[in-house]
Formats: sequence, structure tokens, C-alpha cells
Amino acid sequence: MSQHVADPPASPVVRPPSLLRDRNFVLLWSGQTVSELGTRIAGVAVPLLAADTLHASVFQVSLLTFLAWLPYLLVSLPAGILADRTDQRKLMILCDLGRAALMLSLPVAALVGQLTLGFLYAVVGLSGVLTVLFTVAYKSMLPALIPAAQLVDGNAKLTMSQDAAELVGPTLSGVLIGLVGAARTFLANGLAFLVSALTLLLIRPGPRAGSATGPSSGPSSGPDPAAPAERVPLRVQMTDGLAFVRRQRILLSILACTTTSNFWVMAASSIEVTFMVRELHASSVQVGVVFSVSAVGGLVVGALAARLSASIGSARVIWVSMATPGPLYLLMPLARPGWGVLLYGIGLAAFSANAVLFNVASTTYRQRITPPAILGRVNAAFLWICFGVIPLGALVGGALGTALGLRTALLVCVLGTWSACLFVVFSPLRRMRDTPEPA
Repeated sequence: MSQHVADPPASPVVRPPSLLRDRNFVLLWSGQTVSELGTRIAGVAVPLLAADTLHASVFQVSLLTFLAWLPYLLVSLPAGILADRTDQRKLMILCDLGRAALMLSLPVAALVGQLTLGFLYAVVGLSGVLTVLFTVAYKSMLPALIPAAQLVDGNAKLTMSQDAAELVGPTLSGVLIGLVGAARTFLANGLAFLVSALTLLLIRPGPRAGSATGPSSGPSSGPDPAAPAERVPLRVQMTDGLAFVRRQRILLSILACTTTSNFWVMAASSIEVTFMVRELHASSVQVGVVFSVSAVGGLVVGALAARLSASIGSARVIWVSMATPGPLYLLMPLARPGWGVLLYGIGLAAFSANAVLFNVASTTYRQRITPPAILGRVNAAFLWICFGVIPLGALVGGALGTALGLRTALLVCVLGTWSACLFVVFSPLRRMRDTPEPA
């Protein structure tokens, strides 16, 4: 008679500690929340300053979006090398200080009577260069700051900050513009960048335990001077990220989706404030409220991103998030004066929900499959292409608004935005549920 042997007890599931107890992450998160708030304040103030104070045309306003995003096309690839080979934290601090100085120069110029459209263009363009450097370092820093198992949660929290800022920032911007004028509103934006620099300064760099590949250096660690990459020609290093993306079919599909979406979203964004002011006769406060309403979708989805990713599948959610909310985008060109302006906010809220879930899932996928040594260059390759088309989209938006009228141009733009989902719907992602283990 055989003797039954009891199965060994199952090992308890060990959950990683909450990111809210991670000092470095909390500092990064809080600093970026304040910085995003300042950016959203400027997002309303810049076009209103151009359109109302400086009396710019529709196309001249769209040029501001073009100049803000043109640096992604010009400096993303060298920024990737810089992020991989320098102290990322110090690079981010310098960028924050530079952006603060640029934003604070606008109210000073207005005070001395030297604020012109050309000066505004220069500030927006230079700030864009610093934003590219900051963004590449920022996206490369997170995997070295927290364990790989917490990347979805970390990316979701940082994305929630963007939507929380979108919820509060535009309304606050509208109120500030009404109280002190558009130019003086940039004092708040400059202060926000200074707060971000301070929180980065307080981060304690050092080894992080808990990654899938063992301990790694902290966010401020630079590369090994003896690494072979130092002897590789600069041109080859600049294309390392692109070469890696070309070998990954899913990354290519995600890149094509993001690029198409960004192009049409920015085409719409370059004319949306002008559309609300001139077609819907919205006040600065109403414009701010519309953008705040739009943030609700992203904020709710951001809070649920980790759960949605687990239930739908961390890979499957990439294409589901892009395809599902598309019909609601059509509410934007259907908006009407008065309370009908809220239709624009609802359409934007649907896009915000899509953008948060897609960005969290696709960024986490990219961070998990990319070797850490080239993550900066891969991030830069993505920014170079999917953000590089944004200035072109801004120009197309201005041209469509001039040629077709603002409402018809918006309809074209939202249909183009929805079409981006086809790249990920018809990709290997449809046969996957979850992302692979970290590289």
C-alpha cells in the first residue's frame, strides 16, 4: 500500500514594496507633477498670448507648436547618446534650470515692452531643445530607479501626474490669465521648473536592489569609460537605437501607431484653441475648463492602469486601448457655442484615456525588452520619429484650418488619429496577452 506524501506548501507570493515608500521615486514623481502643472499652464497661455495679445494669425499660432516640437526631430538622436553617457539626473536639473530662465524671461520682456512674436518663437524653440534632453534622460532614468516588476505602476503614476496637471492646469491658467494677463502667467511655469530641479537634486543616487538582472547603478551613474561604445563612431552610436527597433516587429508597429497618432493629434492641437476662441466664442476660463474636463478620462484610467493591464493583458491592452475610444473623438468637431463646448472636452477625455493606457503599456513594453545599455538611444529613436512628425503635423493643422475651415480641419484630424490603431490591431500583439520578461 503506497503512502501518500503531502504536497509541499506553496510559496507565498511576495509583493514588492509600495512605490509610495520609495523616497527617490516619490521625489521624482512629486517634482514631475509640479513641472507638468506648469507646462499645462503654459500650454493654454502660449497660444492665447499669441492670438489675443500679439494678434497672431491662425498659421502664426500653429507655428508655435511647430517650433516647440521641431527639436525632437533635430536633437533626439544625439540626446540619446548624451543620456546614455552622462549623469542623467544632473542633465535633467540643468534642463529644468534653463527652462525656468526662459519662461521667466517672458514677463520680463512684457514689462519692458520688448515682447514680440519673434521673441516668443525664440523662447518656445529653445525651451523645446531643453525639453528633448530632459525627456530622453527622464524616460531612461526610471528603469534604473525602480524594480522591473514595478515599471507599469511607476509609469502609470507618472502618467497620472500628467493628467492631474491637465485637470487643474488649464483652468488655473485661464483664471491666472484673467487676473494678471497671459505674460505674467509664465511666472508660475518658471517656478514649477525650479521645484522640479530641487526634487531631482534631493534624489540620492545609488544601487537599486530588486531588478530582474540584479543590482544596478542608480539613476545618476554614468557609463563605464572603458565600455566598447566609447570607441564606436558617433554616427553608429546615433543609429544604434534605430537598428534595435528595426529588428523588433512589435516595436515597429508601436512606433508606426504612435507616429501616426502624434501627427494628427498635433494637427488638431495646433488649431484647437483658435477653434474654441473663434468658432465656439469660448472665454479663456472656458478653454481652461474644457482641457480640465478632458483630463478626467486619463486620470481615471491612470489610477486603474495596473489593474487594467493585468486583467486585459499587458500586451493586448496596447491595441485595445487604441481601437476602443475612437468614435468619441468625433464629438470634438461637433462642439457648439455655449454648453456645447463641453462636447470638445468629452472627446478629448476619450483620447486622454486612450493615450494614458497606451503610453503606459507601450512604454513598459519598450523598457522591458530593451537592454539597459542602449535604452537611452532606443528612447531617443522613438522620440526622433514619433515626436519628429509633430512639427509637421502642426503645420498641416494650420494649413488645413486655413484652407478648409477650422471645423472641417478638426474632422479630418480626428479621423486620422483614430486610423493609427490599425498598426497595432493588425500586428503580432493580437496573438499575445502579456509582454515578455525584461531584457
